[in-house]
Amino acid sequence: MAFKQLPTVHTGRPAPFTLTAPAYLAATAGWLAAAIAFVFAADDLAAGAIWQPSVVLVTHLVALAVLPCVVAAAVWQLLPMMLRNDPPHPGRRPLVLALLLAGGPLAAGIALGAGWLIAVAATLLGAGLLLLLAELVALVRRSPRGKQIPVSRSAVVLAAAHAVLAFALGAAVAADGGPKPLGIGFERVLLIHLSLALIGWLTILIAVVGRTLVPMLGLVAAPPRRTRPLSELGVAAGLWTYLGGLASGTDAAVAAGIVVMLVSFAPTARTFARAVLGKKVGLREGQTGHVAVGLVMLAQAAVLGLLAAIGSVEPRRAAIACIVLLGLGWAVGVVVGHLGKLASLSAWGSWPPGPRPKQGALYPRRIWQAELLLFAVAVELLAGGVLAQSPGLALAGAALLVTAAVAAALGTAVTARRCVVGLRAGR
Repeated sequence: MAFKQLPTVHTGRPAPFTLTAPAYLAATAGWLAAAIAFVFAADDLAAGAIWQPSVVLVTHLVALAVLPCVVAAAVWQLLPMMLRNDPPHPGRRPLVLALLLAGGPLAAGIALGAGWLIAVAATLLGAGLLLLLAELVALVRRSPRGKQIPVSRSAVVLAAAHAVLAFALGAAVAADGGPKPLGIGFERVLLIHLSLALIGWLTILIAVVGRTLVPMLGLVAAPPRRTRPLSELGVAAGLWTYLGGLASGTDAAVAAGIVVMLVSFAPTARTFARAVLGKKVGLREGQTGHVAVGLVMLAQAAVLGLLAAIGSVEPRRAAIACIVLLGLGWAVGVVVGHLGKLASLSAWGSWPPGPRPKQGALYPRRIWQAELLLFAVAVELLAGGVLAQSPGLALAGAALLVTAAVAAALGTAVTARRCVVGLRAGR
């Protein structure tokens, strides 16, 4: 009996597994390299020496070698369906992925201060990000009006704009005398740069895509349709209030910005909590477990930031611990935690017409459960080591983080192997 492939162009086609799998595997390799680098950076982190090459390397490995590949694969896999159309030039995607792989060399160049490597790698990575941004803009622009779209177009653009600002500010910081023309202290510029990336880009992107994706993967009802992305706009307003406070050294504005961000993010957090507490999936799978852990660490970072703003905690050390909780525990945790599930969904969706396995058969649940537990303890130990100025705690957290990254790599590899074997057999 012949099976006919039904057309899906009117809803948008997700990228095939042959494209998403290399991107997810590249991101996993970058994450493993970053976790190993944390071991060598543990002493410097505990000492608060954020300018040391080891800390600079680990920060940029996460930001440049992990996140761009994951975000690109997720954009290719999810947004065509969510925005109900296909990009005009899907054939450019392999080139984009190849350009994004320059993130690893760029991180090394920044840590080593190698100007020629920074120039070449930044040019390649910047070109890849511009092409990815062009596809994102095209998807938003071509999205049909008058139809129910599960993601907000304006919120997607808002997240992309913050990503561009974060990249541009990072380039300014890397240049000789970069922060000086801004009239802001070097460490404050770094904190602004990281906040733009972690909150303005990743948190808003997680909120706008996760509003549909997290309930879907948690097998709970999606939230009701909304007319405006008030939650994401509120987070952006709070972020810029917070950034203004950082730039001017006004603690009241810093505290006010944190409060506005918390209040604005509350509806999204409630949607995520419903998915996490659902009976069908709950905490049994890695992606929902990471959302739960991430929400806890996001709250910890907010409380720590407020305590620093009112002078109850030493501000500089609190800021470093906040970046660990917000950057690793929340942003990276949610992104990495979805790697295995998105990879298995991509393969399942790329299956040839005819019988296909259950999606759960492609996803090694036990491995990701172990990864979640190791990751959560590792980040708490790292943050505790920073706050307590304890190299031992920080090193223990870094060592556990390596085991968590190994588990993530193993889980992604198992999914890839099962999918490749199954797809070959299906053909």
